[in-house]
Amino acid sequence: MPQDKAKPVSVSEARALFADLVSAPSLVVAVSGGPDSTALLYLLARWRAALKSGPKLIACTIDHRLRKESAGEARAVGKLARKLKIPHRILQWRGRKPASGIQQAAREARYRLLAQTAAETKARHVVTAHTLDDQAETILFRLARGSGLTGLSGMARMAPMPERNEFLLVRPLLSLPKVRLIETLRKAKVTFAEDPSNANPRFTRVRLRGLAPLLKEEGLSADRLSLFARRVRRAETAFDAMVEAAAARLARPLTPPGKGIGFETQALFGLPEEVALRLLGKTIDIVGHEGPVELGKLEALMGALLDGGGRRTLAGALVTARNGMVTVEPAPPRRGSARASSRP
Repeated sequence: MPQDKAKPVSVSEARALFADLVSAPSLVVAVSGGPDSTALLYLLARWRAALKSGPKLIACTIDHRLRKESAGEARAVGKLARKLKIPHRILQWRGRKPASGIQQAAREARYRLLAQTAAETKARHVVTAHTLDDQAETILFRLARGSGLTGLSGMARMAPMPERNEFLLVRPLLSLPKVRLIETLRKAKVTFAEDPSNANPRFTRVRLRGLAPLLKEEGLSADRLSLFARRVRRAETAFDAMVEAAAARLARPLTPPGKGIGFETQALFGLPEEVALRLLGKTIDIVGHEGPVELGKLEALMGALLDGGGRRTLAGALVTARNGMVTVEPAPPRRGSARASSRP
């Protein structure tokens, strides 16, 4: 959508976007100072001001301390928050920064700090400003890295926070393109900052963003990619139901209790391949103790079991195929390794 044709987000449109948050006691709002999150803060403040009662808004800015301008940008958000009559906190990412994988590390630090604030303020929801454009970039990013269907379903509007499942991550702007948020701010005469890292071709997402105009010409617009994600999510729901039904029908607890879970080999491998793969992966997640199963490793394990059986370990689980049974048991912890779940 060309920016000269973009329409600002209307009051009624914002009301619909935030409708399911009206009964929340409080909302932690992530605001970097860029156009997307600044528009989120402005729209939430306008929406909340029109309600007789509703959630308390708490704006939070993460100062990653990666750029000298970041402290000033955080203070600018505080100034806008005061104007909108919303309390504001600046949360600093302290400590040494990694030499590589900085964006992923920053993301993890950001969610950790936001979750800490949610716990302190007794909020259950953390609201972020992910847009339609972000959804499209996420799908392309995951596709380029060989993601399975789960990853290609994109970001959900509401989902448990990474590592802190007691909090919900809410993305109410996923259906809106960035240009509409910028137009909303322009009309309201609200200023915002631009992070230069968002234009640094060193990062994969930035390079994918640069390809967006060419992809759009070929039909891979943000709208089309978002539609693809919704269709994949619909298929995911169907697969989840099939896996649950298969687990209820085929899974057998091993004795003594807690030893693991077993399946008749013929019954497990007689399922559609995708269902059998997911059922095995889900069982490993339940029984194992080293975190989620990687899809590629799970596919390799399934292939090995089909080829000749035997015993293999994966994600803290010992998987054995012999005597007409596939069993999944806890594997002995590797010497010197820590459980993935104990990582901060």
